[in-house]
Formats: sequence, structure tokens, C-alpha cells
Amino acid sequence: MTDIQINIKNKTYPTAAKPTIANLKLSLNSEEFICLVGPSGCGKTTLLNIIAGLDNDYDGEILVGQQHTHPKIGYVFQNPRLLPWRTVRENIELVLDGPVDVVDALLEVMQLAQSQHAYPERLSLGMSRRVSIIRAFAVDPEVLLMDEPFVSLDAPTARQVRELLVKLWQQRPHTVLFVTHDLREAIALADRLIFLSAAPMQVVSEIVVPISRSERHSELAIESFRQQLLQNHPEIKQLL
Repeated sequence: MTDIQINIKNKTYPTAAKPTIANLKLSLNSEEFICLVGPSGCGKTTLLNIIAGLDNDYDGEILVGQQHTHPKIGYVFQNPRLLPWRTVRENIELVLDGPVDVVDALLEVMQLAQSQHAYPERLSLGMSRRVSIIRAFAVDPEVLLMDEPFVSLDAPTARQVRELLVKLWQQRPHTVLFVTHDLREAIALADRLIFLSAAPMQVVSEIVVPISRSERHSELAIESFRQQLLQNHPEIKQLL
């Protein structure tokens, strides 16, 4: 895997009075799990779309290694975006150009092997989100973009899917850029937290999460670090 450098000097929508993003620099280390945290409307989805190559109307550059190019992307949206006329397995295989052998292993890890021939209308929202995660991993991306994928899930379901995501990521490490408004969720998932300002979006703080993966099963450990974070970095309170 290759490190990725993102430098967005300016991103302004034609009807906007000010830039959405200005002078934003990010470094994504290979196989690192990064959570982006920032206020609603600050431009996080815009940033993901730029990285994905879905929005090329900006001033800046993206370097994959030393190459000016967009990385190979897996994208998990807020809405699972499953085709209703295709089964779970067919929705996943649709993105694959080569062998589909990888699908069985991914279904097993995400506890969906028994539902692989079901159609989306038969799935709960949590199951649909798991399918979209599998589909993103299946393409073996250089960067996995996740745009608040667990929003609107109840707390127990969100925790289950987070734990399955981490298990899958540990077995198949990828660079992950995960957007969330939930600081507890970010702490539970991330190697590094990046806090973003309101528009024009810039990096406010970058903080490494020192809690071991085994400790993150403890809500007490996560809450203790959250309180410590807010106490030591008062500048991030207004971003939540």
C-alpha cells in the first residue's frame, strides 16, 4: 500500500459566497484508520468526493506515492445504495472485474453468509450497511471512504457493525477515511482523529488515539479518553 498526500488549496461552489475548503492538507498513512470529525455542513462529504474523483472542480492535488492521481477507491455512503433487484451476493459481485472467490470470506466475517441470496427488501438497515461495507472492501481499494455509514442505526446495532468492521479491517488492512459526528464512535475506531473546522474547512487538530484495540471494547475506556480529550483540547468542543 502507498501513502497518500492531499492538498486542496481551494474548493468553492459557484453559488457560494466563500470557499467550502481552503488550504487543507492531509497525509494518509498506509493501512491507517482515520476518523474525520467536524461540524455539519463543513464540507466532509465534499472532501471525500474530491478524493474519490467524483468532484474535479477544485484547486489542489492528490499524490498517491509520487503520482498525481486519484487512488483506487472503495466508498461506503450513508445510504447503502443496494440494487433492489439483485441479491446480497449479486450486489457485491457487481463491482468485481475478476474472480469472486473473495466474496465468501467477506460474507463470513460480516455474518451475512446465510443471507447472501436474500434481496435488499428482506434486510434490516444494519444488514444493508454490512453489505455496503463488504462491497467496498471487495474491490481491494487503496483508500476506503466511509461517509457516516452508521448514522440512524440504534446504539446496539451500530456497535455490532463497528466491531465487525474493525474485525474485517484487521484481517484485510486498508487505509480508511471515516466521517462521523460521534466522538465516541471515532475513538472506538480510529488510529488517528482529525478535527475539521467549519467552512472554509481546515484541519484544527490531529490526535493519535492511544487506547489499544482490546481496550476499546470497554465503554468506560472510551468515555475516559473522550473526557480527557475535551479537557486537554478545548478547541474541538465547538466542532462536535
